Amino acid sequence: MKRRQFLTTAGAGIATAGVAAPAIAQSSPEIRWRLTSGFPKSLDTIYGAADLMSKYVSEATDGKFQIQPFAAGEIVGTFQALDAVGNGTVEMAHSSSYYYVGKDPTFAFASAAPFALNTRQQNAWMYHGGGLDLYNEFYKKFNVYMLPGGATGAQMGGWFRKEVNTVADLAGLKFRIAGLTGEVLAKLGVIPQQIAGGDIYPALERGTIDAAEWVGPYDDEKLGFQKVAPYYYYPGFWEGTGMMHFFFNQQKWEELPNNYKAILRAGAAYANVDMVAKYDARNPAALKRLVAGGAQLRPFSQEILEASLKAAQEVYTDLSAKNPDFKKIYDSLRAFRSEEYLWFQVAEFSFDNFMIRARSKL
Repeated sequence: MKRRQFLTTAGAGIATAGVAAPAIAQSSPEIRWRLTSGFPKSLDTIYGAADLMSKYVSEATDGKFQIQPFAAGEIVGTFQALDAVGNGTVEMAHSSSYYYVGKDPTFAFASAAPFALNTRQQNAWMYHGGGLDLYNEFYKKFNVYMLPGGATGAQMGGWFRKEVNTVADLAGLKFRIAGLTGEVLAKLGVIPQQIAGGDIYPALERGTIDAAEWVGPYDDEKLGFQKVAPYYYYPGFWEGTGMMHFFFNQQKWEELPNNYKAILRAGAAYANVDMVAKYDARNPAALKRLVAGGAQLRPFSQEILEASLKAAQEVYTDLSAKNPDFKKIYDSLRAFRSEEYLWFQVAEFSFDNFMIRARSKL
């Protein structure tokens, strides 16, 4: 009897173990998502982040979690990506938060805003300064969860069909510019235009616009702006960085098993670092080629920079008075920025400035 009882008990144990296996499988379900990018495929740096994320997610899940990227316009346009995620047309997107300031100016600081943070400071604020938590609280209103997904580094000031030396030269200038910068520069007489990347060149060529900013030498060279607007200004004071983001439909994100969420976080973080590295590696040679091809480098004058800083502060004060979400996030960023620049002045800037002066001796 004892022998039969043992076999019965052991058999029950084996059966139980057999039932447990599907529970493990359920933690890695077969999932197929679509991702709409805010960028054309020709921009291998920015669009490439979506491909990179998809590749690593597939490899980490043995192909069980597949994400198919689509370029801007293949499903929805650049400026419709956020809505497409929120309403479930697609499960996720790769875009830039400040494209949606028309909905709410609060979107701006997740990407970039005039005289805000550089790339390292933006990452520090997002990951360890409360920025990401603040933004995901804000994004819930749009049924979206967000993760950082790349950055450009400090950007150039853009391509101009004519020189701009004074604030007076900005009056009536039709300038393709994204985010809050349009509102800031409008105070100086600029007429801001929001145009998707693929439409900038023909607009410059036809004279529909007088100037356009995009990213920096590597991407700008690909789009050929130097052929139609020879004056290349710097710095892009409105983008000390240009952070990109992966947007996820809130319900789809919450339905994922924890291991898939972890894989997406890791994939997004890798794409975030990789994009910065690509730009830093490729911009120097691209800048040399542009100059050799006729691009004329020009710094923005101190007059324009000072006037723009004053205008930005006025815009931020006004928006903070009217928009509690904007004020909450701006207050966080401003306090963090103050501490960051104190540190950067002591070590980072002093080192960089010395290396710039010593470059000819290296």
